[in-house]
Amino acid sequence: MAPQLCEFHLPLSPEDLLRSGGVNQYVVQEVLPIRQLQPQLKAFQAAFRAQGPLAILQHFDTVYSILHHFRNVDLGLKEETLEFLIKVVSRHSQELPSILDDAALSVSERSSHLNALKMNCYALIRLLESFETMSSQTSLLGLDVAGKGKKARSKAAQGFDWEEERQPILQLLTQLLQLDIRHLWNHSVIEEEFVSLVTGCCYRLLENPTISHQKNRPTRDAITHLLGVALTRYNHMLSVTVKIIQLLQHFEHLAPVLVGAVSLWATEYGMKSIVGEIVREIGQKCPQELSRDPSGAKGYATFLTELAERMPAILMASMCVLLDHLDGENYMMRNAVLAAMAEMVLQVLNGDQLEEAARDTRDQFLDTLQAHVHDVHSFVRSRVLQLFTRIVQQKALPLTRFQAVVALAVERLADKSVLVCKNAIQLLASFVANNPFSCKLSDADLAGPLQKETQKLQEMRAQRRIPAPALLPQEEWEAMLPEVQSTLQRLLACPQEEEEEGTPQQIADAETADQAKERIRQLLARASYKQAILLARQATHRFPGSDPFCGADTEDSPEGRLLSLLADIFKGPASGTQGCSGDAAPEQTACADPRGECAQAQAGRSEELVKQELLVQYLRDARCFSQSITEAISTISRMMYENTTTVVQEVIEFFVMVFQFGVPQALFGVRRMLPLIWSKEPGIREAVLNAYRQLYLSPKGDSARAKAQALIQSLSLLLVDASVGTIQCLEEILCEFVRKEEVKPAVTQLLWERVTEKAPCSPAERCAAVMLLGMMARGKPEIVGSNLDVLVGAGLADSGRRDYRLAQQVCQAISNISDQRKPSLGARHPPFRLPQEHGLFQHLQDMVTKGFAQPDPLWVPFKEAAVALTYQLAEGPQEICARMLRDCARQALHGLQEDSAPQGDPEAAAPRLRTVLLLNLLSLAGDVALQQLVHLEQAVSGELGRRRVLREEQEHKAKAPKEKNTSSETTMEDELGLAGASADDAEAELIRNICEMELLEGRQVLAAFVPLLLAVCHNPGLYSSPELSAAASLALGKFCMISSRFCESQLRLLFTMLEKSSLPTVRANLMVVVGDLAIRFPNLLDPWTPHLYARLRDPAQHVRKTAGLVLTHLILKDMVKVKGQVSEMAALLIDPAPPIAALAKNFFNELSHKGNAVYNLLPDIISRLSDPECGVEEEPFRTIMKHLLAYITKDKQLESLLEKLCQRFRTARTERQHRDLAFCVAQLPVAERGVRRLLDHFDCFGDKLTDDAVFTAFLSIVGRLRRGAKPEAKAVVDEFEQKLRACHSRGLDGMDELDLGPGGSQQAPSAKKRVPRTQAEASTASDDFATPEPRKPTRRPPRTTKKKPQVVFSSDESSEEELSAEMTEDETPRKTTPLRRASRRPRS
Repeated sequence: MAPQLCEFHLPLSPEDLLRSGGVNQYVVQEVLPIRQLQPQLKAFQAAFRAQGPLAILQHFDTVYSILHHFRNVDLGLKEETLEFLIKVVSRHSQELPSILDDAALSVSERSSHLNALKMNCYALIRLLESFETMSSQTSLLGLDVAGKGKKARSKAAQGFDWEEERQPILQLLTQLLQLDIRHLWNHSVIEEEFVSLVTGCCYRLLENPTISHQKNRPTRDAITHLLGVALTRYNHMLSVTVKIIQLLQHFEHLAPVLVGAVSLWATEYGMKSIVGEIVREIGQKCPQELSRDPSGAKGYATFLTELAERMPAILMASMCVLLDHLDGENYMMRNAVLAAMAEMVLQVLNGDQLEEAARDTRDQFLDTLQAHVHDVHSFVRSRVLQLFTRIVQQKALPLTRFQAVVALAVERLADKSVLVCKNAIQLLASFVANNPFSCKLSDADLAGPLQKETQKLQEMRAQRRIPAPALLPQEEWEAMLPEVQSTLQRLLACPQEEEEEGTPQQIADAETADQAKERIRQLLARASYKQAILLARQATHRFPGSDPFCGADTEDSPEGRLLSLLADIFKGPASGTQGCSGDAAPEQTACADPRGECAQAQAGRSEELVKQELLVQYLRDARCFSQSITEAISTISRMMYENTTTVVQEVIEFFVMVFQFGVPQALFGVRRMLPLIWSKEPGIREAVLNAYRQLYLSPKGDSARAKAQALIQSLSLLLVDASVGTIQCLEEILCEFVRKEEVKPAVTQLLWERVTEKAPCSPAERCAAVMLLGMMARGKPEIVGSNLDVLVGAGLADSGRRDYRLAQQVCQAISNISDQRKPSLGARHPPFRLPQEHGLFQHLQDMVTKGFAQPDPLWVPFKEAAVALTYQLAEGPQEICARMLRDCARQALHGLQEDSAPQGDPEAAAPRLRTVLLLNLLSLAGDVALQQLVHLEQAVSGELGRRRVLREEQEHKAKAPKEKNTSSETTMEDELGLAGASADDAEAELIRNICEMELLEGRQVLAAFVPLLLAVCHNPGLYSSPELSAAASLALGKFCMISSRFCESQLRLLFTMLEKSSLPTVRANLMVVVGDLAIRFPNLLDPWTPHLYARLRDPAQHVRKTAGLVLTHLILKDMVKVKGQVSEMAALLIDPAPPIAALAKNFFNELSHKGNAVYNLLPDIISRLSDPECGVEEEPFRTIMKHLLAYITKDKQLESLLEKLCQRFRTARTERQHRDLAFCVAQLPVAERGVRRLLDHFDCFGDKLTDDAVFTAFLSIVGRLRRGAKPEAKAVVDEFEQKLRACHSRGLDGMDELDLGPGGSQQAPSAKKRVPRTQAEASTASDDFATPEPRKPTRRPPRTTKKKPQVVFSSDESSEEELSAEMTEDETPRKTTPLRRASRRPRS
């Protein structure tokens, strides 16, 4: 049959065209071989030139054969076929309009054009899809191809760029669909298969992952327009909706693409209904199915979110169908619906002019958002906080909701999720930055105006209550008329009442009718009706011709006449009165004007009252907001030291913002962030620098000097009552700013003016200026170095007044001009030092010696700074300080002679020695001793090494031959290295010998003070001054730092004072001293370690805190042994003082970073804290263990610890220990393997399960494991629970019955039959967890009773020593534990 007479049916698959499906249906006759394709294509092209688009009817088999052999056909033939088909379809689309308009078109011609159209479109679209498939496969195969030229190689391989070819084809198909081609079909109804053919290629192209790339935007636009034409002209709504849902479910990259397409269809093509159809399909998705299909849920969620951003108004109409997803399990869908609500609030429901329905919708959306701040999923809570942040930033949140949302944000600061906390901080920062109340949120600044305006409001309300008629005269008369009538009737019926009443209301002779009328009106207003009636009757007879009494006789009845008269008087003159109309008109006008003015005044007062009420409410809201932010500050400040960098950065930015808004408590956070300048995280350090740069380096001012004054004033506030640590942190920040030259010269100039008193300032501001100059000198030493004489003259010169605080700061500022570190061995020049004759040291010596005898407490810290500065900068500092000591000693002896007893008894003089002189003398001697040691070990040792290196280099240059090879150089460098190491040891030995043999021996200056120092320390009763005892104890510690021999001889005295001194200050000072000695002489202090731990139980809080700090440093630096007494540190976790408890938490947190340290110490801590004799109570024990067991996170540690805890049930002595062990087991994160381990050791604790507390603890493990347990794990949990319940109810016998049950299917694991595999591994892995075997009994007399075995731990053996208050020579520890030292040089 001829092709023109057949009908071409669009096949579902290409193979359908090879099979006959019906009468007159076109079938491919032959699939041509590949070698014939090129000639046949040429024939097709020739036929096209002759016949036009209808040539496809005879040559369709050629195109079909090319498609059939597409993978094997030459690329050139493919490209040629594509270009030819594009030409054919384009030619057909140009001819079709005239053909469709031809009224004489026959049925056969119409059928031919229809078949040609379908064949041409089918061939072109299938060829397009084949090229797309080939392109995708090529991209996948070429993923490993990298580097430049990849695109060029791909293009060269294919011969053309397919990505550029797709757009013209799609535009051609769009042009074709825009024609009225439906007339080619019968009844002008286009078949669905043709529309599906054209649109199907669009969906196929969308599946390409690269379609969302920017370079493919023209293709995306072409696809969108093609589908838009199908929607508007060919009823493609249902199909495109279903297809979009499928694409979203399987292709995550398509959500933004499809949102753009839907937005275009709704706006340019007017198909807004498609939004509702798609949203309805998504809303009908089962929430349970979406929870199992995260990929599809993500696609839907992204689509809804971006659709809401583009078309919130259109989407709002369909929001009701999405609400079910708010209760679904998939958090992404909840986030999408909530984000859509937020977009509608921002873009549609924003503003004050909303209608009532829109306002209700907005409130419902905001209520939903607020409710989901407490969502179970942290991502949803975080997302809601982000949405509220956007709403606040765009000022779309109603003022009535400010306090509620702020409260929610403050509450979320305590969230377990770091992401939620971070977004809560961001939300609060947005509230502060966009608050509608004030630029200053100080509670003190808001309290004053609020009180003032509230008082004004109360006064206005009081004024409003004063008189203003609430009713019109007519309404008031109608209200009183019944009572007036009854009174009048009673008077008319009983005339005797009038006689009884008498005539209290008499009309005076001089009284006029108007005056009588006014009196009657007032009586009526006061409800004195009887008096008013009587007076009206008298006035009627007295003024018969006066208005209104002249018309009183017109009525027939007396009652009517009087009622009419009273009504006229109360309501005013009637408008229809004829008597004296000429006189009444002015009176009416005069009467009406005051009423109008009164009404206007009343309206004005009401308006002012409303404004005042709004003002007061505004101030109240502002103050409540300020108080909420203040409350949040305390919570946020505690998050400043979180482990997450982003949270810390958000906290820093928050405090910068609230500080700029004038919240007073923000200064606390600004100070608290200072230590973060030492953070190892570059992001946190930079955030601190940026914060202080923003707060202090950009002050407001009209001139450079004004800005400098503001900067100095702000920094000076930070120094008020600042600790040493705070000052050091601020110094580091200022040093960084100075290095980067961010501090303007005007600041330095103004500081010098304050120091030299050229600019007026207070003594405190002058001292702060010196401190700031000293901080800046660290970054740029010439700031102070170039004006050294000026600074010395301003702070140290004797001008008749001695300001020791200023002098101390001057010393510290001057010390920053030189590097305090040990000199470098490779330095060519000696370190910076000043000669002894420099005026600086003379001024220092004068101030120290002249203030020695003065009881000024500021002299002691100044003297310490002066001695340190002398040793740091002076040549031969020991000579200068020796002169200081000699001069001060002479003054002390002179004072001693003045206070001597007349009998000349030397012992009687000692108690009367002036305490101030003795205190200052010992303190000065201690400072000189310590600085002398530092000078020897750093400056002298460093200088010896520097000179040696220079000498060796010179000798090497002089002796080395000119011709050297590489091998000889290497050998010589090695020899020099060995020689250098040997020389280092020799120099260290020299310094050590000087300290050991010379400084405290013979006729040395320091040796002369040793007897006096020991006398004061040995006789606390004789020298009972607390200040003197503290100074003597510190001085003794500093002397002990010099020599190990002297230290060893005085250790017993030091620890006796540490134990027995009644002064907490002395004990705290000695704790610091002993910590330093433990670092310098660890072998000497090792036997005294238990006495260090004993101070953790000191009754004084200050001593406990100091002991905790010292031991924290010693333990973390591995300077003292931990095992045996670390339970004392654990006990500090429940210390009543919060700073001490925080210190203990920080200690264990740092210790947990050192490998398995906490894991190894847990057995010792558990055994000691649960010991009934020396442990803690049960509740504090649980608090401690909750904190410590949280550090056990590794599976091997967990299993080993479980095993050891189970074994300890056997040797526990008391029921309290049973409960403690069970509690510890329950706190561990036991998983399936842990339960198996518990089953393996069930016989260890099975007999203890009769105790309800023990049983409850183990049962809690079962409850935890049942949630989310896998089927195989549930069987193990069930077995464990059955054994627990059996032993709880019947003891171990119940477990035996369970084991011997029917069939014997359950066998309780027995230690005798099955030895756990990890038991040996755990025992060899850590000796700390080894449970000691029962001790072998020695030969003892037989006992009549048998006691329970006692728990014996390895750590118990080292705690036998008792902390005696007095330690004699025999009690002094002699056993030492040698520690390996890295160098023979003594530690400083």
